[in-house]
Amino acid sequence: MLVDRSLLKGIVYGVCAGLCWGVIFLGPQLTQGLSGLQFAVLRFLCYGAISAALLMPRWRRVCAGLVWADWKSLFWLSLIGNIVYYALVGTGVQLVGVATTSLIVGLIPVLVTLAGRHDANAVPLPRLLPSLCCALAGVVLISWHALIDGETPDTSTSIGGILCATGALVTWSWFAVSNARRLIQVASISSHDWALLTGVMTGAQSLLLAVPVLAFQAETHGSGEWLHFFLVAGGVALLSSVVGGACWNQASRLLPLALSGQVLVIETLAALVFGFLWEQRLPDTYEMAAIALLVTGVVWCLNCHRSPQYSQAA
Repeated sequence: MLVDRSLLKGIVYGVCAGLCWGVIFLGPQLTQGLSGLQFAVLRFLCYGAISAALLMPRWRRVCAGLVWADWKSLFWLSLIGNIVYYALVGTGVQLVGVATTSLIVGLIPVLVTLAGRHDANAVPLPRLLPSLCCALAGVVLISWHALIDGETPDTSTSIGGILCATGALVTWSWFAVSNARRLIQVASISSHDWALLTGVMTGAQSLLLAVPVLAFQAETHGSGEWLHFFLVAGGVALLSSVVGGACWNQASRLLPLALSGQVLVIETLAALVFGFLWEQRLPDTYEMAAIALLVTGVVWCLNCHRSPQYSQAA
C-alpha cells in the first residue's frame, strides 16, 4: 500500500496531539482542591507565559502579518476553545470521572466529520452514517451507565457532569472546525506560531479572570498546595497546550477536516489509559463496551476516507 506522504505526516501529527491532550483529563483529578474553572485559569496562565516567552524573539515579525480579523479569531478561539472548553472538561471530570467525560468528549470526531461533510474530498454522509451511529452508541451507553451506576450516587451530580462533558464536546468541535478553516486563511504564519499566539491570547484572558476566580481562594490553600497546583498546571500547559497545540495545527493544515477529526480518537484512548492508571482499576463491562463502540465507529469512519489516490493493491 502506498500512502500519500502529506496524509501520513498529518496523521502522525494528529496522533502526537492526541497523546499530548490525553493528560488534560487527568489534571483536574490531580488538583481536587480547585474547581474546573480555577484549574483552567491556572493552566492557561502558565500556557500564556510559556507562549509569550517562546514568541518574544519573533513577536514583531509574526504580528506584522496579522490583521484585525486574525486577532478577532484568536480572541474567540482562545475563549471558547480553551477557557470555556477546559472549564467544562474539568468540572465534568470532577463530577462523573475521567472515563465518562473523555468518552463523551470522544464524540468530537463525529461532529467534526459532520461539519466537514461539504468540504473538498469529503466522504458522502450516507457512507459515513453506520460508523457515526456506532460511535454515538458508545457515548449514549457510557452516559446511561454514569446515570444508573456512576462514580457518584447523586443523579443530579451525574446529570451535571454529563451536561458539562456535552458542553465541552460542542465547544471544542466548534474550535476544531473554526481553527482549521482559519489556518487556511493565515498561511503566512506557521502552525507553531499560531498556537503560540493562541496561547498569548488565552493567557491574557486568564489574567483578567485570575482575580475574581482565584484571589478569594488564595488563603484557602497553603503554599505547598499552590506549588503543587502550579506544577500540575504548568506541566499540562507545556505538554498539551504548547506541544499538542502545535501538532494539531500542523495536522489541521495537512489533513481534510473530516479526516483530521477522526485522529482525535487517540486523545480519548490516552485519556482513558491515564484515568484508569490513576484510579488503579480496569474498565468495567459498560466502559469496555462503550470504548469498543466508539473506537470501532471512529476507525470505521477513518477507513471510509481511504481512496485510490492514497492507496493501491500491492
